[in-house]
Amino acid sequence: MDPSESLPVIDVRGLVRSYRRGFWGRAHVALHGLDLAIASGECVGLIGPNGSGKSTLLRVLAAIDEPDSGQVRVFGADPDARATRLATGFCPEDSPYPTELRARDVLALLGSLRRMEHAACERRAAELLERVGLAHVARERLGRFSRGMLRRFCIAAALLHEPKLLLLDEPTAGLDAQGFAAIESLLDEARARGTTLLVSSHLLSDLHQRCERLVALVDGRIVAQGDAHTLAASLGVAARLELCFEGLDADSIAELRRVAQARGARLVGVQPAQSNLVELYRRGAAARRP
Repeated sequence: MDPSESLPVIDVRGLVRSYRRGFWGRAHVALHGLDLAIASGECVGLIGPNGSGKSTLLRVLAAIDEPDSGQVRVFGADPDARATRLATGFCPEDSPYPTELRARDVLALLGSLRRMEHAACERRAAELLERVGLAHVARERLGRFSRGMLRRFCIAAALLHEPKLLLLDEPTAGLDAQGFAAIESLLDEARARGTTLLVSSHLLSDLHQRCERLVALVDGRIVAQGDAHTLAASLGVAARLELCFEGLDADSIAELRRVAQARGARLVGVQPAQSNLVELYRRGAAARRP
């Protein structure tokens, strides 16, 4: 076995990153001596409020920002090393691509930068645009895309070269059910290939079902980590579960509410599940395939 395979894919020690607000502004410390290790093939979720440092950490790992101090290793090397960049896919919170370029041209350019063979890049780009529901606008300029369309495009761009490490910053922001369905399928396939995932969100519900470990970040510091229940307990927060039922009438729901109250719990609310719409789009897409 290659000795590098036993090393963490991400190894961060004592990471400090700050930036200035305005030319004369004081330095704001976004990350305070952060330590984090992620093993090969692991799926880790970064959870925290806006401004907690999640995006800053991902930008450092993607070699967009440089740390002020500390050690950052990705695949045992500097994040800015060419081999590391070629093995990493990054989907930032906002689209970084020129809005005057067409979707397929952006993917062709990215494929060239990532040393993909031209024909293979065209096939992969066409496949991904179809999977994320953008094949019909492949020749459209990105400036005409809605926020949800841009989100789907950025995720496709990050997956273009089938990276070994995938960094996703708020991937579900602005997505509709069709986008959720596409992302779920693509991420499942990436996991099956052994891809290591680091996904950030300010919503716990976006992450807890997919990630093996959650890391809570507050004011640039890790305050807790573990699975969803361990995380809630360590933060002193009552754990909340989502249960999905089919075929319940109003009387059955009322009975569930009474049972919950008798056990010292509370039925917080009843609403249609998001997964219903996701499954609807998934089945519709399958029906359209030849």
